[in-house]
This record gives sequence, structure tokens and C-alpha cells, in this order.
Amino acid sequence: MQSPQSVRVPAWRVRLPQFSWLHGFIFIQFLLQTLLLFPEISQFRIVMRVGAFALSLGLLWKVPKTGIKHPAKPWAIVILCIMALQLFWHPYLSSLTAGVAQCLMYLAILAPLFWVTRLELNDRDFRWLIYLMWGFHTASSIVGVLQIYYPETVRFAVSSVVTEGAFEGEQLKIILANGTAIFRPSGLSDVPGGAASSGFYALLLGTGIALQERNLLFRLFAIASVGAGLFCIYLSQVRSTLIMSLLCLLVIALVLIQLKRVWQVISMVGTAIVVAIATTSWAMTIGGNMTADRFLSLIAESPDTVVYQSRGHFLEATITELLPQFPLGAGLGRWGMINSYFGDNLNPITQPLWVEIQWTGWLLDGGIPLIIAYSGALIAACFGVWQVVSNRQSSLQLWGAIILAYNIGAVALTFNYPIFISQSGMEFWLLNATLFVAAQNSHRQHIVVSNLARR
Repeated sequence: MQSPQSVRVPAWRVRLPQFSWLHGFIFIQFLLQTLLLFPEISQFRIVMRVGAFALSLGLLWKVPKTGIKHPAKPWAIVILCIMALQLFWHPYLSSLTAGVAQCLMYLAILAPLFWVTRLELNDRDFRWLIYLMWGFHTASSIVGVLQIYYPETVRFAVSSVVTEGAFEGEQLKIILANGTAIFRPSGLSDVPGGAASSGFYALLLGTGIALQERNLLFRLFAIASVGAGLFCIYLSQVRSTLIMSLLCLLVIALVLIQLKRVWQVISMVGTAIVVAIATTSWAMTIGGNMTADRFLSLIAESPDTVVYQSRGHFLEATITELLPQFPLGAGLGRWGMINSYFGDNLNPITQPLWVEIQWTGWLLDGGIPLIIAYSGALIAACFGVWQVVSNRQSSLQLWGAIILAYNIGAVALTFNYPIFISQSGMEFWLLNATLFVAAQNSHRQHIVVSNLARR
């Protein structure tokens, strides 16, 4: 009869190379993003961006072909079938190249649902993924803070998409309290205001680490990363990210209450109040009236008025104007960077269309069927996370609460910009797939060890 210890050693040996695929993937994603900061490399921006998605496609072929069935997998297959049907059936493709590129983009973003679920992961693997992401985004947030204080010293290449635009990026500058006009902090990205995204991850993942980490110094560093992240969100002046962050914290608190972790709720709320007061005062002192007015506009009028003026009118136009016109899609490759890179805009019938929110993008790409399918995938993803949260024996239960909050925040962002046609969308499916697989495998290992212990 084998002891429990004899079961664990071969599991670790099998897990090691697969561990490197997962973490190597996210490391390369961050490396490609960071390389764009250097002017000598930034001219190859298209290649670097395509490389991030190509790697995800490559892992579909490289990783072994058996794995755990994630609840969102069937919906993902339906989505890909709809996209294939659009490619071969719809008469108004911008171009064949643009149509193929759009289909590959959807596949690359959904790919982690397939290749991650083939890996032998456990709770330790998931935590290392979290720490890797948190470390990068915390570093990016710190760089964002330094860009506010030392804008001439801590300065990197700015994306040509920004500098070659109509206003040459002037609309992305802010005026600080001392009167200095600078680009919004970009952090470790080449887009002014990009530090807001890193700030969100630093805030969310830092909260999760602070709630679970036993080492006091490490917990304090996690709390500090929350403050740095919130500061970057303020100075980047991205109101939607601030709202998403607050929504995520609210969901975490509600889930903790549901789990009857009262002391953790009290600890989180108390710390959040202190960090919020200190960081808000810090940000408004440095950012001046421009930053204060930007966020005070959220409460200057009624919430429905603010929402409508910000992004609500795009949703209204999608429902009242575009939906009757394109119930089954408008043809692939007619919006976004795919159209800019690969579209043929000489045909007046397939002229490019403007997209500001994800729901518009789904409607144009696949019509009502794609909206239903992707909504089903997102609901299934939340259901998969809730299974982890509901398992009181799972060591990832609290991380399930963090990822559930992240999911709800991502769904909220679909009303703000096309998150699921970007690298952020790929990270969404990566985190969800990794959590689900790690929780399933850890639960199975727990059952095996318990059964062996009883013998």
C-alpha cells in the first residue's frame, strides 16, 4: 500500500514542464509588452502585438490534447462556429484577409480555455500565476507613479497609433497641480493612460494577497500595491476603471459575507477605507483640479445621466440603429485594428464601422447569435468560478471570490470598450481556466490522499 507522500512525488515531476508552459506564456506576454517601450523595437509594434496572440494559437497545437472540460468550452465552440460561418457565408467581408484575421483573433483569445485545461495544474501553480501577474502590474504601477513625479526621466516610446493620430496625443495629456502638462502615466505600456489597467490588477490581486498572506511584511507590500494602483487609476483619469475596481471590491466583500468570513470582511473594509482616503488625498494633491473635476463628474449628476453621457448612448445606438440593420452581422473585419491592418475600405458597401463598446463589436461580427453565445460563455465562466467558491474544502476558495469579482468587473467593462477583442480578454480566459483546472485537480488529489489515508 502506498502512503500519501509516495503519491505526491511523481505528480510534481509530471507537473513541472506543464508549469513552465503556463507561466512562460504569461511571462512572454509581459516581455512583448515591455519591449515596445524601446524606440528601436516599437517600430515593430504590429509584429509584437500579433506575436502575443500567435503564441496562444501555437499552444493549441503544442500542449497535449486531453484535458478537463471547462463549463464555458461548449459555448466557445459555438462562438468559433459562428465566426467560421460568418467567414464563409457573409457577403460583406471587408476582405478575406481581414475575415481570417478576425476569426484567428477570436480563436487566440478563447484558446486558453482549451490548452490550459490540458495541463496538470494545482493550487500552487495558480498562486504562482497570480504572483507573477501581480508582480508585473505592481512594477508597472510603480513606474506609473514615477512618471508623474519624473516625466522627463521615466519616459518611454509612445505608440505610433497615438502620436500619428489627429491630435498627436495631446488629448491624452493631463495638467498637474503645479501646472505641468504631461502624458497620462503609461506604466510599462506604450499607451498614455495604460497604467490604469496595471493599477486595476495591482489593486485587485493585491487585495487577494493581503487577505491571505501570513507574512506581515509581504501583506503590507500588497496593501502598498493597492495604493499605488489606485493612484495610477486616478492620475490616468480612467473613470470606468475606478468604477470597475469599486465594483470588484464590493463583490469580494459580499462573497466573504456569504462565506461567513466576518473578520476578513472587517479587515478588508477597514484597510480599504484607510488606503482610499490616503490615496485620494495624495492623488488630488498631485493631480490638481483637472483630476478632481474628472472624478467629481461621476457624482455631479444622477447615475443614469452619467452612464448615458459616458457610454450609454453607444449602447442605445447599437440597439436602435445597428441591430435592425445587422441582425446577423455586418461582415468580418469592418472595425478596429483588424480593419486598419487588413481591411479593404475601397468598396463603399463594406466601409469601416465605428465600435466603442464590446456589444457593438459582437453585433457587427456575428449578430444576435454571437451576442447570445458569448453571453453564455461569460455566464458559464462565472458558474465555473462559483463552483470553486462553493467548495468549502478548496484551498482556492478565497481566490475564487477574487476571480468572481474580476469576472463581474470584466462583464461591466464590455459596456465601456471591446475588452474581449484584446489581450485583456485573453487574460480573462487564462485566469478562469487556470483557476478551474487547479481547483479540480487539487480536489481530486485531496480525495485520493484521503482515501489512501483511510486504508
